Amino acid sequence: MGLGVIDPAFSGTTKHRTKTRLPVFIQRVNFSPEKTITRERDVAELKRESGVSKALNAAWLRPFLFLLFIVVAWDLTIRLFQIPAYQIPAPGDVVAVLWTDWPELLRQAWPTTYATICGFLLSAAFGIPVAMLIAGSKTVESYVYPLLVFSQSVPKIAIAPLFVVWFGFGIIPKVISAFLLGFFPVVVSAVQGFKSVDPDMVDLARAMQGSRFRVFCAVNLPHAMPAIFSGLKVSITLAVVGAVVGEFVGSNSGIGYVLQRSIGTFDLPTMFAALVILALLGVVLFWVVDRIERLVIPWHVSQRDDIIFAS
Repeated sequence: MGLGVIDPAFSGTTKHRTKTRLPVFIQRVNFSPEKTITRERDVAELKRESGVSKALNAAWLRPFLFLLFIVVAWDLTIRLFQIPAYQIPAPGDVVAVLWTDWPELLRQAWPTTYATICGFLLSAAFGIPVAMLIAGSKTVESYVYPLLVFSQSVPKIAIAPLFVVWFGFGIIPKVISAFLLGFFPVVVSAVQGFKSVDPDMVDLARAMQGSRFRVFCAVNLPHAMPAIFSGLKVSITLAVVGAVVGEFVGSNSGIGYVLQRSIGTFDLPTMFAALVILALLGVVLFWVVDRIERLVIPWHVSQRDDIIFAS
């Protein structure tokens, strides 16, 4: 066990104090300046690599990388198969038109944007109350819902000339076309959201002496908001299509007018440039609705950034 040493002060007694001597090893570590500099350089390189990988994995950068891949594949396809310019223009020609005619395209995009926003707001203002009526009454649902489904089977391009006859060549036919295309997704999504409310939650709120309006604001509406915003996202993109359809039928301004004029003159680079403007318009409006959704329902699971989806 160890070496026992008897203390003289306790001699003659039965108690002994035992001291154990343990060896102590001391190692001298020399930090040379070269190793310190190398270690610091390795740490800096790791931080730099993590920063680059983080930038490449950014959510906003991935669509641009994929778009760049599409443009490169587009250009290589034209060069390899020698596709003539009157069938598919080269990306360089489209970029040149965007660069030279940018002020004119931006001016023509304003009427389309205005008609899109007005039609979208009308679809939200009328679609959500109609969905509340359909979800709250079986009688209203049996009368109205089948007619809404039937109305979607009618091509809007077929009835758009009637709007020109009734309302002229102004902005109203474009707004109505955007409204008709964006109305149905809002109604369907909102009805689904209102019907998915847990009845037990509604009964609990009513048992706490809550009025119908307060129960609706506290239970039904918050529960249906994710579905409503899903319908609004679809509606804003379809409203862009509806505005362009209205401009196709009768208009002397707007992106739809630019498309129709370009098709008539076989000016394909201008037509593709107008399509790029329309795509950018739809993306920006969709992003605005998505930002509003994050502000209105930040508590919903779809707005949490820390969720990892695994396949």
